Amino acid sequence: MSNPSSQRSSKPEPNEKLIKIFDAEQENEAIVVQGLLGSAGIESDLKSIDAVQDTFPGVGGTVLLVREQDAPDARKIIEAYRKLPPLDDETADIAG
Repeated sequence: MSNPSSQRSSKPEPNEKLIKIFDAEQENEAIVVQGLLGSAGIESDLKSIDAVQDTFPGVGGTVLLVREQDAPDARKIIEAYRKLPPLDDETADIAG
C-alpha cells in the first residue's frame, strides 16, 4: 500500500503562498484552463467568487490559484491558450 502522506495532493495546501493566475466570468472556461495546467503537472485550486446579484449585478466569476513557484510556467500556458483562435460550432463538428 502507498503512503498517503508521501503523495502530493491534487490541489495546493491552504497554508502555501498561492497566486491568482486566471479569472473568468464563466466557470467552464476556468475549468478548461485548470485542465491545461493539470496536463502540464501544475496543480491549481478553483475558487468561485459570488456576489449578491441584487446588490452587485454582474459581479462574480471564478479564479484559479497556483503555487507561487508554479506561477511563471502557468502564465506561459495561459498565454498560449489565449492565443488560440476561438472555436465556433462549425469547427467543433467532427466529420465522420
